[in-house]
Amino acid sequence: MSQNKIDTSKFTLGIELGSTRIKALLIGEDYAPIASGSYDWENRYENGVWTYTIEDVWAGLQASYRNVVADFGEPLTKIGAIGFSGMMHGYMAFDKNGALLTPFRTWRNTITAQAAEDLTTLFGFNIPQRWSIAHLYQAVLNNEPHIHHIAYITTLAGYVHWKLTGEKVVGIGEASGMFPIDSQTKDFNEHMIVLFDSQLEAHNIDWRLRDILPDVLVAGELGGSLTENGAKLLDPSDQLSAGIPLCPPEGDAGTGMVATNSVAERTGNVSAGTSIFAMIVLEKNLSRVHPEIDIVTTPTGKNVAMVHSNNCTSDLNAWVEIFREFTHTLGIEIEPSQLYELLYQTALLGDADAGGLLAYNYISGEHITHLPEGRPLFVRTPESRFTLSNFMRTHLFSALGALKMGLGILFEQENVKIDKVLAHGGFFKTPGVGQKFMAAAMNVPVSVMQTAGEGGAWGIALLASYIVQKSDDETLESYLGNRVFINQSQTTIQPNPADVNGFASFMERYKNGLPIEKIAVQSFR
Repeated sequence: MSQNKIDTSKFTLGIELGSTRIKALLIGEDYAPIASGSYDWENRYENGVWTYTIEDVWAGLQASYRNVVADFGEPLTKIGAIGFSGMMHGYMAFDKNGALLTPFRTWRNTITAQAAEDLTTLFGFNIPQRWSIAHLYQAVLNNEPHIHHIAYITTLAGYVHWKLTGEKVVGIGEASGMFPIDSQTKDFNEHMIVLFDSQLEAHNIDWRLRDILPDVLVAGELGGSLTENGAKLLDPSDQLSAGIPLCPPEGDAGTGMVATNSVAERTGNVSAGTSIFAMIVLEKNLSRVHPEIDIVTTPTGKNVAMVHSNNCTSDLNAWVEIFREFTHTLGIEIEPSQLYELLYQTALLGDADAGGLLAYNYISGEHITHLPEGRPLFVRTPESRFTLSNFMRTHLFSALGALKMGLGILFEQENVKIDKVLAHGGFFKTPGVGQKFMAAAMNVPVSVMQTAGEGGAWGIALLASYIVQKSDDETLESYLGNRVFINQSQTTIQPNPADVNGFASFMERYKNGLPIEKIAVQSFR
């Protein structure tokens, strides 16, 4: 591809640091991908902490950028805008000289139980263990020596953005995974900051929370510009120019919402693979605290209810592997993708309620059902209709079971309304199956877009394009709906009443059978 023919200053670049891969995506004025590059990485478990080293971060960023340039085919000197995203939450604390005080503590760590519980009580607002403020307060409770030297705390995306621009800022969606947000002021909740500061006096800490937090920006605001040092840090070949504008760094939840056009009220998205989570943009605040529900925000600051289940397809995948072994024993070789499609399609032939069968897909613990550990189970009565189609339907239903219980809190107890859901992830890869069952579980239309597979790197690239392409009064919702997604094809499945009723019957068995799962956790070791 020749730069003599294409003005690269009209392109935007998005880079997302995910848990297993860093992905870079270059998009054009029409928002379509032009080039991509990636870098695989894994977290390390060191001294009881899940972490990535600073060297990991920069080696991965430089490699993914180098790979996107190679895919483009020509050196990049000027880009219209850049955006960075990363896995949310976690803890990065720095001293006044910018030195990292303790290894990066990722969202995966569960070492902040006391802090999360205490802060939830103090704020009257659910604080999950993975949030940055829980990590900070746990360090305070532990009286870790570094706490007296903290000058700044941020997230992974916020750290990268800071080093490339010199700006200590985060997007509001990312900020909502650090500390509770006031949706009216579009900033950290000042009342809760005062409450937190009151807890510091007993620990002889000089700093106050507002002094060490990043500034909060909303989508469309300029997050800063690439400095000379930042350009060399991202591109050691010294081809990339300084001065390129950056959008505010965002979290992977926010970029997922953008990539599925789920940023308006009464919309939502579901991501289903190894784990599963649903995010629903709220019209109003929830009436009370629910430990099963996280409250974060869209990149424009609208409140979002997040239901996250640790378990989705892992147990289902194990059963499909058993069938693969069976066909191999028979001397029949079948491609994994074909086997998945055959078995998923078989589930459509099952009884609406899955024939009275029951399964729990708990490879690990499940906070929604208050189980600290998991034991995958399959249960039936002598009267159950034990067929292959019902067996597969049961396991597909089970993949949605814990999520459905969390959604039940929103739909039944909080009367949350939703008009449509965008779905993405491996659970929906076989056309019309996972999508049909999700529509039955949520009792709303479920759509799948072709572009959803581009993921968060595309989402942050779109947020970068928004800062340079939007008109003065153009909202993000309007920008996405009227420009980016106006011609995007999607397939939509409406909830079938028979399927809705059948799934509801399955869920009654699921709830009634939870004591079986609890006994299994206690008894089978």
